[in-house]
Amino acid sequence: MSEKQTLLFEKSKKFVPGGVHSPVRSFKGLHTTPRFIDKAKGAKIWDVDGNEYIDFCMSFGPLILGHADDAVKTALSNQLEKGWSYGASEAYSLELAEFLIERLPHVEQIRFVNSGTEAVMTAVRLARGASGRKKIIKFDGCYHGHLDSLLIKAGSGLAGTAEASSNGVPASIAEDTLILDLGDLEGCRKALERFPDDVALIAVEPLPANNGLLPQDIEFLKGLRALADEFGSYLLFDEVISGFRIGFGGMAEKTGIVPDMVCYGKIIGGGLPVGAVAAKKEIMEKLAPIGDVYQAGTLSANPLAMVGGLETLKRLTPDAYKKLEDNTQKIVNIFTKWFQEFEGGRFSDLKMIHVGSLFWIHPGTAPKKASEIHHDLASKFKELFEVLLNKGIYLAPNAYEVGFVSLAHDQTIQEELNHRLWN
Repeated sequence: MSEKQTLLFEKSKKFVPGGVHSPVRSFKGLHTTPRFIDKAKGAKIWDVDGNEYIDFCMSFGPLILGHADDAVKTALSNQLEKGWSYGASEAYSLELAEFLIERLPHVEQIRFVNSGTEAVMTAVRLARGASGRKKIIKFDGCYHGHLDSLLIKAGSGLAGTAEASSNGVPASIAEDTLILDLGDLEGCRKALERFPDDVALIAVEPLPANNGLLPQDIEFLKGLRALADEFGSYLLFDEVISGFRIGFGGMAEKTGIVPDMVCYGKIIGGGLPVGAVAAKKEIMEKLAPIGDVYQAGTLSANPLAMVGGLETLKRLTPDAYKKLEDNTQKIVNIFTKWFQEFEGGRFSDLKMIHVGSLFWIHPGTAPKKASEIHHDLASKFKELFEVLLNKGIYLAPNAYEVGFVSLAHDQTIQEELNHRLWN
C-alpha cells in the first residue's frame, strides 16, 4: 500500500463518511485500505500508482462485456454530443423498453429508475398499493437494497420476530416484514396462514447472490409461486444481479417460473446508474400518472444509461452466454487447482461455487441458506484476499460478495491469471 493511496484514503475520510460512498468499498476487516482506481479496460483495472489487477469485481456485476467496452463507449460518446439529461420524454428509453419487452415474455411494461434499491422500493409500494395489504415476506440471506422495509434481518423464531439491520429503521416497519429461511416452504405457508389477508408481497432473489452464492432448488421457487397464487400475494423476483447474467431472461427464463414483478439493475444500464421494475400491464398501470401509486425520478431513464444499456444487451446473444460460461468454468478450474497445490495446499479447504458467470469462494460444502455459511469465512477470505491482491488479482473486498466473470476474461486473461497465481 503506497503512501499516495494512504493519503487519499485519509483525505477521503475527512469529507466522506468512512471515506467511501458505499460501505463495501472500505475494505473493512481486511489487512489493507482501499485501492483508488485510476482507469480500467477489458478485464483489468489500474490503481493511482499504476499497479495492474485482473478484476473479478467488475463494478459488482454490471460490466458483463468488460470495462470500457469500445462499442458501448462509442454509443455513450455519440449521446454526449446530443446531451446527457433532459428531464423530459425521449426516444432512448422507448427503444430500450421495446427491445426488452419483445424478449421478456413474463413482462409487458417496464419503468426505469436509478438503482436496484429504487426498483425494489417501487415494487414494494406497488404491491402494497395494488393489494391494499401491508406485510412483506423476505428470506434471510437475500438482499434487496437498503430500503427500510427490506433492510431487515431475522430475529429468533424467524417469521415470529424480525429486527432492523440498520439503525434508523423503525420497529413499526420491521414488524411488517416477515423473515424466513431460504427453502422453507412450510414456514412460508404458516406465515401466510397467520396473516391470510395481509401479505402484499413475497420477495426473493431467485438466485441469492448478495450474501454469498446460495443456489436454490427449483421446487422452492415453484412452491413460492403456488403459495402466492393461493393466498393472493404478489411474487417478486429480485433479478438485479441474476437478470441478463444467468441468461437474457435471468432466472425467470431459466426456471420457467413467471413472477408477478421483477426488478432489474446493473447490466441493464451497461455500467451506468440504472434500475427497473417490470410486470404485466395490469399491475404496472397502477403506477402514476395513470394509477394512484406514486413514483418519480429526475434522472430516471437517463439517456446515457439507456443507450449504454441497449448497446450492452444487444451483444448478449446465446453464443455470448456460452462464451461467458466457458470463461467462468476455465477460471474456476484454474483457481481450484491453485487452491489445492499452492504452498502445499494452504487454501485446499476452499471451493469455487459457481452458477453461470458468477462464482463465490467458500470453505467446504456449498450452503443453501445463510445459517449454513461457514462461521470462519471472513478470516479465511482475509488471508486469501491479501495473497491475491499482492499477485495483481482483485476480488470484491468482502467475503460475502460474489465474483463476476465477463466476456473480456478470455483465453489471454486466463493464461495471465494462471501465471500470476504461480509467480
